[in-house]
Amino acid sequence: MKLNIVKYRFLFLAISAVLLLPGIISMVYSTMIYPTHTPLKVGIDYTGGTTLQYGVKESITNNKLSEVRSKLESSGIENPYLQIINVNSQQNTDLKSILSVRTKFIAEGSEEQEKVTNVMNQEFVKPDLVQVSSVGPTLGKELFKNSLIALSLALLGIIAYLTMRFQFDYALAAILGLVHDTLFVCGVFSILGLFYDVQIDALFVTALLTVIGFSVHDTIVVFDRVRENLKYYSKKMTFSEIMNGSINQTFARSINTSLTTLITLLALYFWGGVTTRDFVLAMILGIAVGTYSSIFFCSVLVDIWEDKKVAVKV
Repeated sequence: MKLNIVKYRFLFLAISAVLLLPGIISMVYSTMIYPTHTPLKVGIDYTGGTTLQYGVKESITNNKLSEVRSKLESSGIENPYLQIINVNSQQNTDLKSILSVRTKFIAEGSEEQEKVTNVMNQEFVKPDLVQVSSVGPTLGKELFKNSLIALSLALLGIIAYLTMRFQFDYALAAILGLVHDTLFVCGVFSILGLFYDVQIDALFVTALLTVIGFSVHDTIVVFDRVRENLKYYSKKMTFSEIMNGSINQTFARSINTSLTTLITLLALYFWGGVTTRDFVLAMILGIAVGTYSSIFFCSVLVDIWEDKKVAVKV
């Protein structure tokens, strides 16, 4: 059965709008309410801060986590971000969990650190401070700037390559597809930040760069097939028919590639540990929406522009 993507092109554009709109609203709202005025809740990698990790000999429930957070806030610790890291049962240790506490930058051995340790001692039996790591505010700003530079350079490089490889309207459609995918992933994480206190770090930028590369690769496969088919069928078929045929020829390949990647990522998400879970989630969202945009968004944009060209010539 052949898919007629072009026939329902405005439906697919509407679906894209539905996917992006909640996230865009969330990002705009976040810039107004966060002290950092960022569209996503940023972690200590970018704002500067300290992470204290305490090993405990009991399992930690979500209710217990909420109690600890409330106690920390009551003791004067601002905006503590708590994570539970489960300890591998095969490790030779009597620790069952590690509680990670992220907060603003505090000096090692300072009064603020003592406050955190006191709360841990009150809530758990002989907690062990296993690690303290800090990122200064200046370094955090430098990392944030470098992350933006990395994203910008990646996009500029892709624009230059696609413009040389294809004509400019194909390149523009691919870039809009990358913006589409990036906005979706950032929008979802913005919503997660508002409702579940999910913060982004340098790994999130790594995930975005990987998603951009994966997405543009998928789009290039479709556009390459369109270009090849235009050489042989441009006089026999309309551009819309060639576009539909090209999508159908590459559809199974795109789906199979994405599915095999998603299966691996899902395994990492559920069994890979909490420290990489947000990174893997960003990858899952990005690859899923990237597959959608390559087939149903970028392709229909090119088809619409080709129709406009024909209309202008007539």
